[in-house]
Amino acid sequence: MSTFESGPGLSYRSPRRGFLSKLAALGAAGALPGGLMAQEPKRAPVAARGKPYRIDVHHHLMYPGYLEEVGGRRAGSTFKWSPAMSIEDMDKSGIAASILSLIQPSASIADVEKGRRVARLSNEFGAQLARDYPGRFASFATIPLLDAEGSLKEIEYALDALKADGISLMTSYQDKYLGDGAFAPVWEELNRRKALIYTHPLSPECCRNIKSEVPPAVVEYATDTTRTIASLVFSGTAARYPGIRWIFSHSGGTMPFLLSRFIRHETDMKERAKERMPKGLMYELKKFHYDTAQGNHSGALAALMKIVTPAQVLFGTDFPFRDGAEEIEGLASFRFRPKDLRAIERENALRLLPRLIA
Repeated sequence: MSTFESGPGLSYRSPRRGFLSKLAALGAAGALPGGLMAQEPKRAPVAARGKPYRIDVHHHLMYPGYLEEVGGRRAGSTFKWSPAMSIEDMDKSGIAASILSLIQPSASIADVEKGRRVARLSNEFGAQLARDYPGRFASFATIPLLDAEGSLKEIEYALDALKADGISLMTSYQDKYLGDGAFAPVWEELNRRKALIYTHPLSPECCRNIKSEVPPAVVEYATDTTRTIASLVFSGTAARYPGIRWIFSHSGGTMPFLLSRFIRHETDMKERAKERMPKGLMYELKKFHYDTAQGNHSGALAALMKIVTPAQVLFGTDFPFRDGAEEIEGLASFRFRPKDLRAIERENALRLLPRLIA
């Protein structure tokens, strides 16, 4: 038996592999709007394909009641997911372990108490999944970044008590990007811990209501990743906190395609560039890590490979929005050398997350 404590009046107990049916205190899966938490599917036999070895660093979760908490801010309310759905796709795709992170908008909300609650429920839910599916799931913890005090408390609880493997952040929080000086207390603590930070884009404040037939996710998500990379490097934040290890989604968004503009801006900054990026723009960009979820096609990979080596690239599926088969096919089509493909699919993640070796 395992116990999930989530604050006063919120707890459940459940046996391994069957705990979702016991989430009465948080809202049973069948009671969620529109069946948003999918029912546990019947597990069909999976053909043997050798021992799973891939590690997925871009894999989503949603705790029961989450969409009600965030008030419909997430585009696409047809999100369906369950742990069994994840395990089924992982088995089909040769994925040994997935690092779970909460879908957007996460705890980017301005309401302090709600942000703290979203972070705590998500982190405890992720920790419970890791216990109930040993060896298959780990988690990146959510923090309410706009609330420095709440973030510092949640960092301590999530990393020390829940043993999360890193921190998951959105690319922007209201009108602030990750290089904003308001976040300095949080960066100081995460730098001290040499923490791993995974980032995921969302529809930014500036562009949520654009009148267009194109959904924000098509253009704005990749663009918001680029905005936050620019914010981190040009503000000097990335250089100021060198102990933090960063992962950016979707092969760096549109940043690789805008590299010449980044370089020109570095030149235009003159002395400020030397102060904020003592080792230069390219040093900072080459130090970052990038996952390949939805950035696994030849254009994105070719552009990214002009900036970094395969050692900085990580396998990601974006499940359940995309599946492992699509990711594997895209990487295979690019014709990486076998040792580089193995590094992307497994070894690079183990270097960042050595606990997964066990």
